[in-house]
Amino acid sequence: MSEAFIYSSGLGNVPSYQVSGIPFVTGGVSATTIKSVSFPYVTRWIYVVNNGSGDLRIGFSQNGVQGSRYITVQASGTGKDTTSIRMEVKATELWFSGSTSVDIMAGLTTIPAARINNSAVSPSGSNWSGSANV
Repeated sequence: MSEAFIYSSGLGNVPSYQVSGIPFVTGGVSATTIKSVSFPYVTRWIYVVNNGSGDLRIGFSQNGVQGSRYITVQASGTGKDTTSIRMEVKATELWFSGSTSVDIMAGLTTIPAARINNSAVSPSGSNWSGSANV
């Protein structure tokens, strides 16, 4: 018996990124130790606000946040304009470190997280490793 093919949107499906995203919101995440937030579907965009007193490291893997493959969002109340960031990225999880309060909002596509979380796309088999020049 032959296998049935199920057709659905994939990572290169342009219409998935042209429509408004499915909302995903979580707030008050404490990242005083390394924390991750997983998304059920591939993101279209992500918006992160650092409400805490410490500078926030954001990476796409634990290795990235622990090492040198991260971006920094300044602490709230520093008088700097960089207490938030909007990213247009395909991701299924983000890793955080350094802040007492982080708010995350994302627009999700209808592309299942498994489209990225597999060894054919990602060397680590989960998201993008943050250590393989991605």
